Amino acid sequence: MTFELNGLVRRLTARLKMRHLMLLLQIEQHGSLTRVAEQMASSQPAVTNALAELESMFGTPLFERTSRGMLPTALGAVVLARARAMIHDLDHLARNMEAVASGHAAHLHIGVIPFISGQMLSAALRRTQPDMARLTATIHEGTSDQLLHQLRDHTVDIVIGRASSAVDLTQVRFEVLYRQQPRLIASRRLAAQLGRVKLDWSTLVTLDWILGAPHTPMREQVSDLFLAAGTVPPVPFVESYSSKLIGEMIATSEAAVSIVPADIAEELVRIAGVAIVPYSFGWTLPPIAMFTRADAPRSAAQDAFAASLRQICRATHADPAT
Repeated sequence: MTFELNGLVRRLTARLKMRHLMLLLQIEQHGSLTRVAEQMASSQPAVTNALAELESMFGTPLFERTSRGMLPTALGAVVLARARAMIHDLDHLARNMEAVASGHAAHLHIGVIPFISGQMLSAALRRTQPDMARLTATIHEGTSDQLLHQLRDHTVDIVIGRASSAVDLTQVRFEVLYRQQPRLIASRRLAAQLGRVKLDWSTLVTLDWILGAPHTPMREQVSDLFLAAGTVPPVPFVESYSSKLIGEMIATSEAAVSIVPADIAEELVRIAGVAIVPYSFGWTLPPIAMFTRADAPRSAAQDAFAASLRQICRATHADPAT
């Protein structure tokens, strides 16, 4: 179907309302106009008419009825993606207004993967404050894939994650900040015992391992280390990416170990009382990078935080490529 662009823009500008966007998202979520009517405390005819009005603006159906419920058409999927972004932008506007009304400059939503140094993140936020008059922030945690999806739909403004060919990099731009090196951590007593003998993977596999979830870069990297040594990877005693939990369990156990990035290991030495075993082994974990949306300029708050984060990483990691 061919659209007359100017006419479409005029129709949407004159007639499109936020309630239309909310209706789209409700239909996507529930897949049934009856259920949407129940959720929106409306009648099914009213919801049906509202969808018809919306589709008339675009001049084409946005959903098709199937045995699995109402599913978006190809154009509907595009409109839904923009609807989510616009709803999130409206939420961000409200948060920014709240921040300014409270005497702050702006509010940022920052996505962070597990095993990013809290010390580094807090230092970047503190460094941003003089430029942005007390910037406020919400930290969203998740995997790189999850956070990049949230970046594209405008849930978050900036993501600190891993840059690799395994993640979807469409509609985003990124810059590598630094690479993380691995450290084996254990209780002080166990670390002292292990440090007196040569690295032996067949011995390490018998310990109580705390590892991340399967199919994540960290978990696969640890498995590869065991496989390269000819040893079947351990079945984890606990699966977690919580630095607090890992530190607490290792500090109080004589058999628990984990491999974590060096900056996280150093934090856990300081705050949890664990120790680093002085082993050295290979590591090919994807680098830590900063991601932003490619289809929109960054705000002043985003630029200020990005500059602060860049400076902190350069000071801590002299060469981002190593």
